[in-house]
Amino acid sequence: MQRLEHLEHLDKHLVDELAQVARETVREELREQARGQRRKAALYAGSGAAALYAGAAVALAVGLALALALPGWAAALITAVILGAASYALHSAARPGTAPSRPAAGRTTAPGGTSVPPVPSTPPTAGLVPPRPDDSGHRDTPRA
Repeated sequence: MQRLEHLEHLDKHLVDELAQVARETVREELREQARGQRRKAALYAGSGAAALYAGAAVALAVGLALALALPGWAAALITAVILGAASYALHSAARPGTAPSRPAAGRTTAPGGTSVPPVPSTPPTAGLVPPRPDDSGHRDTPRA
């Protein structure tokens, strides 16, 4: 009986050691992944900052070009309206549920831009074939 208790203690010790090794392995793997994600995030932040400054330079160039023909305040106002319109267009395109181009009624657009028919609300019944939407039920009339 005493021998069984000794083996039980060894099993518990082995399980604890395996759990510790597994935790350390997972922790190290997560550290590696986090290190790569931090690097990507820093690169994205840098590219975003550079794009912001590039956009500001383009807006300044547009304003200065307009200022050659118009007073400075008018050139700045026109530049602000152009930037506001671009911002509104980007915001509208990013909103879920609104798309720049509307698909045909009853059809949706797949990610590749292909038209997809709508999903029926009820499952099909076995043996019955529903009529096609463009089929008027008359077989003797020619289709256009």
